[in-house]
Parts: sequence; structure tokens; C-alpha cells
Amino acid sequence: MIVRDEPAREPRRKAQKSFDISKWAVVAAYEKVKANAGAAGVDEVSIQRFEENLQGNLYKLWNRMSSGTYFPPPVLAVEIPKKNGGVRTLGIPTVADRIAQTVVAMSLEPAVEPIFHPDSYGYRPGRSALDAVGVCRRRCQKTDWVIDLDIRSFFDSIDHDLLMRAVSKHTELAWVLLYAKRWLIAPLQREDGTIVERDRGTPQGSAISPLLANIFLHYVFDKWMAEQFPDICFERYADDIVVHCVNKGQAKRTLAAIAERFTRCRLELHPDKTRIVYCQDENRRGRHDHTSFDFLGYTFRRRGCRNGEGEVFDGFAPAISDTAAKEIRRRIRRWRLHWHTDLSLADLARTINPIVRGWINYYGRFYRSQLYRSLRRINAYLVRWAQWKYKRLRHHARRAWAWLNTVHDRSPALFAHWAIGGVN
Repeated sequence: MIVRDEPAREPRRKAQKSFDISKWAVVAAYEKVKANAGAAGVDEVSIQRFEENLQGNLYKLWNRMSSGTYFPPPVLAVEIPKKNGGVRTLGIPTVADRIAQTVVAMSLEPAVEPIFHPDSYGYRPGRSALDAVGVCRRRCQKTDWVIDLDIRSFFDSIDHDLLMRAVSKHTELAWVLLYAKRWLIAPLQREDGTIVERDRGTPQGSAISPLLANIFLHYVFDKWMAEQFPDICFERYADDIVVHCVNKGQAKRTLAAIAERFTRCRLELHPDKTRIVYCQDENRRGRHDHTSFDFLGYTFRRRGCRNGEGEVFDGFAPAISDTAAKEIRRRIRRWRLHWHTDLSLADLARTINPIVRGWINYYGRFYRSQLYRSLRRINAYLVRWAQWKYKRLRHHARRAWAWLNTVHDRSPALFAHWAIGGVN
């Protein structure tokens, strides 16, 4: 019997992918998404569940993105009450979709970051909201008038065609443009399961939205302002914008031009929330309808200040806004510290100190004493805690306050807020 040799097998060829996307880029994007945490999307898959088959899930995502067959699932719409009434709709993508968005953002950001305006502060490396507040404070000391701009439903109103034209200026990668467009038109799924199709806007809460919003407003506002009004300064953090003018006439003319510009770009200024503000202080006389404005959680208005030599004067300065202070007090009430008599003071401090430090680091940067008016509410709850825990203090409020002062004197760093105001 003749035995025939089997034909030699040809080496298996590596399948060709439509797009050259690095596997390591997907891994790096996953690490960023994990660090940011976040809730599950419409598939109810948390980061922990995603990690149960991490290698397989990342490979599947990379394979689909590289072949051009990745289609974003609907974005879970969650309504968050606004502090001034109404609701804001946040979009929560799935974990896999957040990773995919981050891959695109990591590719696009290095191309657009160098061209962004120096007074654009939102969601940019090395910049923060406090930087914007600090610059705004210095400029309010130099110029008398401010335009407080409010764009009506900005994230829900971005025109897709205009945005994609802007994005296409900064990348020739077809997969970046393809997936950016798919994310823009991905539907929203409400909590009751209703699907809402979208033909404009980019949902707040997605990983790619802040970058897309910055690109859009760079061309709609930042670059346009630099060309049309090169001598007028502004600060922009995402869609929060403050413009500085030397007199009321300039403010009126500039506001009219900005409104016209936004209309051409299919945006609308909120008629009730957009206003011209006079930065009134002891040297700026006269009257105006609006002499204060809010910016990034701070209220700018006339208030008592102290210079480097300790002299008191009336300046135009920022301090924590009433809205932010009210939210802090609400949060403190919800802790119900006086109910936790099963815990020690050290336990209470470990629980609340990280949150309080966050408030101090942000709202305590400017006019810290205004913040302490809200934080000292914690002391009242600690006194009530002591009265509930120790029988000897139960009906003796003055004695309980003396006890808390003794604790402070012995351990002044026990509670974070004691560093800026003590007990009284």
C-alpha cells in the first residue's frame, strides 16, 4: 500500500483588521475607567463583573473596534435634580463603552490639547476649576464689568454636523471619526426602559463628552473671541463662561455679538440666567441691577476683605455660594452623627474627614471663613452625640460644649474642620 504524504500546511495568516488599534491602548483605557469607578450601564455589568472575564472582555472589545463592528449600546439616562430646580439628564454608558470612548479620547486629546485656548480650564490636564476661579478673581479686581453667560441645555444642544467638522480638523484616523459619530447618535434608554433617539447633543457623563464639548466650544467661542475681541478676557470651564469688560457699553456690545454667534452655531443663551454684572466694591460707585454672580460653586460679590497689611476694606471677592453651602449643610444633616453612639469619636472622624477635607480643599481656597459657617454645624452634632452617649452630659448642653472643647484641645487634628475654625 502506498502511503501518500499529507500536503504541507501553509502557515495561518493573521486576519487583517480594518483599523490599527493597539491592544495596549485598550488596556490603558480600562485602567483609567477602573480608576474613575462609576456605575453600571444598561447591561447592569459593573466593573467588578467586567473583571470576572477581564482578558476575554478586553479582547472582544479590541477585536470589534479594530474590525469596525463595534456599535455602542444605548446610554442609560439618569435624571439628577438641579440645585435651582428642574433636572439634568446624565448618560451612563456601559463599562465596555466607557473603555471604548476612552481609547478614542486618548487618541484625540494629544492632537487638540495644544490648540486649546489658555483660558479654557474644564477637563484639561494640569488645569482645574480653582485655577479658573483664581484668574476670574484677579480680573474682577482690574475690570468693572462681567458678562455671566449661561448656555441653555448646552450638552443637549450640540449640533452633530458642526461638531464632526471640528473633530475632523484634528485627526485623519477613520476609526476615531467613525466611533465619535456613533456615540453621538447612540440612543438614550430611560430608567423605565423607554428608548429615546438622538439627533443632537452629547450626553453628560460619558468619557468622550468633555473632550468633544471642549472641541466644539473652542471653535464656537474661544477661537472666535480671540479673533473678534482680542482685548477682552474670559474664563471658560466646559459651558460655564465669564467674560470681563471695562465698561457697561462694551459689555452690552460684546453680549449682543456673542448671542448672535451662538445663534449661528445653533446654541441659545438662557435669557433669564445670562446677565451683565457690575463688580461693585468700595471704590466702584453707582447702581446696577446685578452686582453678583456665581461661577463654579463660588459667589462673587462685594464683601469685607483684608489686605496684606491687615487692613479691612470692601472688595469684590469670591466665597462659597449659597447653593453649595446649603448642599453641604444638607449633607451634614443626612449623616445623623448624633445617632451613631455605637461609634467612637475616632470612628466618626475617619468616616467624615475625607469628605470634609474635599470641601475645604475646594471651597476653602477663597474666603475660608464663609465655608466654616456651614462646617461648624458638625460641632453641634458632635455635642448632641456626646449628650446621647454619656449620661452625665444628657441634659447639660453647656457642659457638653465644654467637653468638646477639651477634646479639641487634646486632639486638635481629630476632625478636619477643626483646622480652620476649632470648636466655637
